[in-house]
Amino acid sequence: MDFQAVIVTLSLALFLQHQGIEGVARRPSGNHMPSPHYRPRPPSGVKATICVFSLTSDSQTKKAGRPGLYSAVETRLIRQVDTDDSGRFHIELPPGNYSVFTKKGKLFYATRRDEKNNIAPVEVLPGKMIRVECSVESDHAAVY
Repeated sequence: MDFQAVIVTLSLALFLQHQGIEGVARRPSGNHMPSPHYRPRPPSGVKATICVFSLTSDSQTKKAGRPGLYSAVETRLIRQVDTDDSGRFHIELPPGNYSVFTKKGKLFYATRRDEKNNIAPVEVLPGKMIRVECSVESDHAAVY
């Protein structure tokens, strides 16, 4: 193989690498408090809209009432996809740091934070699909 063929082959291999996030959107509700005789099952997946933004800190949002709800996210929307009926999703993304929200009507929802107050952060690594669990805002409170 000559040098040009090697470069083309390596470029194609990098292009074909799958990377991004995948997971399930769930709506937690009911009793999730573990006890010796009761092991709560994870809630089943639900249809939802997943929104991936550039990494977003708390100061880059507009809060909307209850904790975890936002009327606006002021960073760049990278991708928005709907899950399948069982809540599963798969989003190809370039390597980088992102924030993942679910959307309900015109509101965005996410509750997880890191130590720098970034909302629902996820780091996509080259050639890796990162598993993400998303919660969907619910009118029925979960008990932990």
